[in-house]
Amino acid sequence: MFFASRRTPHSGLRHALSRALVSIGFVAGVYASPAMADELADVSQLLRAGQHAQALTKADAFLSKNPRDAQMRFLKGVILTEQNKSAEAITIFTKLTEDYPTLPEPYNNLAVLYASSGQYDKARTALDMAIRTNPTYATAYENLGDVHAKLASQAYDKALQLDNSNTAAKSKLTMVRTLVGNTTGGTNPKVAVVAAAPTPAPAPTRVEPVKPEPAPVVAPKPVVKETPKVEAKPEPKHDPKAEQLAEQKAAQKAAQKAEADAKREAKAKANAAADAEREQVMSAVNAWAKAWSARDVKAYLNAYASDFALPPGQSRKDWADERRARIEDKGRISVKIETPQVTVTGNTATVKFRQIYDSDRTKANSRKTLVMTKQGNKWHIKQERSGS
Repeated sequence: MFFASRRTPHSGLRHALSRALVSIGFVAGVYASPAMADELADVSQLLRAGQHAQALTKADAFLSKNPRDAQMRFLKGVILTEQNKSAEAITIFTKLTEDYPTLPEPYNNLAVLYASSGQYDKARTALDMAIRTNPTYATAYENLGDVHAKLASQAYDKALQLDNSNTAAKSKLTMVRTLVGNTTGGTNPKVAVVAAAPTPAPAPTRVEPVKPEPAPVVAPKPVVKETPKVEAKPEPKHDPKAEQLAEQKAAQKAAQKAEADAKREAKAKANAAADAEREQVMSAVNAWAKAWSARDVKAYLNAYASDFALPPGQSRKDWADERRARIEDKGRISVKIETPQVTVTGNTATVKFRQIYDSDRTKANSRKTLVMTKQGNKWHIKQERSGS
């Protein structure tokens, strides 16, 4: 049968291969232009000589300039088949069936490749398409018979596996194998792994898909419909109570909407005011850090509230003198505030942040908390804590 293993081809299979390649060369010479015919003939000759790599290189070079040429694409599929690259060959022949659905040969070659890998259902479908495109394609009919015989053989084998005493299945299996040969090879295979090259459509140098004639456009007959009769609906009765109830519901709904809108507006204003207050707090803290970095002692001390919580046993003057000495003692100071978190409650705010202190004498990276109080329209530091 034609689905014999390609690794150990039968002598009849080799003979069929030879005949297929001869027909390829013949088609290349008859249906292509002189220049194309020479290219096709060269590739066919390399293929017949078994120089598959050289044939493939030459075919690819030709197709890079003529990518839609059906004959050379078909030849490339033949070459890939000879190189045991069945998957690539299947891709070539499948694309040919899509671009040129009226050519039966690519379908036949697909069937042979599918059958060689045991995909008999796909092989049967491909052969059905080949016969549909060319009802006089005898090779496809013969291959289809072989596929059906193989499927029948598998079915009888399965029946015997399930019931070994089934004598009818044994007889049918023997008859099928006698008719078409055993399942691993055939005595006279009619189809090689390639088939004859496709016959081009009725164009002198190029195979193009056959476009179906457009169906005649028939204008539809006008349909006369009777105008439906519309019965007049009675006017609704006037119901003062229903109208009053509807007005009450509408007024209640409007009032609820107004109340919800007012709440949303009030909340938005409160959020805006809180944001503005937090910005004022941070502005005061940043000004304090800026004065400290600039060694501006006056602005630095003015950042503290009049009721600032002094260290135990220390007067305001002693505390101020100590702070002044610490600042003026440094030649350079840099104070940066990172990741601040501000909470405002009335006239009191709490600011937690990381303080990055750098001077010509000391460097420190620590957590700090400032409790701010609003005096007049300005925020001042009331408490100062480190490490929290």
